[in-house]
Amino acid sequence: MQPSAAPYEERLTAPRSWWLISVLVGVSFALILLPFGTLPLLGGLVGGTAVAAVMASAYGSPRIRVVGDALIAGEARIPVAALGTAEVLDAEEARAWRTYKADVRAFLLLRAYIPTALRVEVTDPEDPTPYLYLSTREPEKLAAAIAGAKTPAA
Repeated sequence: MQPSAAPYEERLTAPRSWWLISVLVGVSFALILLPFGTLPLLGGLVGGTAVAAVMASAYGSPRIRVVGDALIAGEARIPVAALGTAEVLDAEEARAWRTYKADVRAFLLLRAYIPTALRVEVTDPEDPTPYLYLSTREPEKLAAAIAGAKTPAA
């Protein structure tokens, strides 16, 4: 059964500065290999940049989706029926939930380069996870998508 709300999808892409750092890693590899000649220099530039870019892309691009009756955050898949209220967190409140308010049992899809987040209670009594902390650039839209997925289609 398809929910009444449109599906939600967001990719938490790495910031532009990470790509610049990837190029700088390639340049540093090129400088290390400079004494060995031009070909190793070019290999270091291309290889170092490629490896750093792959690492930045792999870490910096998890997806958050609300599809059908499930919330998919990174590799976690949670039915929306097992979720409670969603709390939109501004930058200061998100920092508090990442630090001194955090619960070690919580599921965190945390990306420090994204200042806002959504905290969603887990209401399943058999699940020891008290809440989900999801870094997101659009917490209001994600909260609305989760609420829309909870309501049955008319």
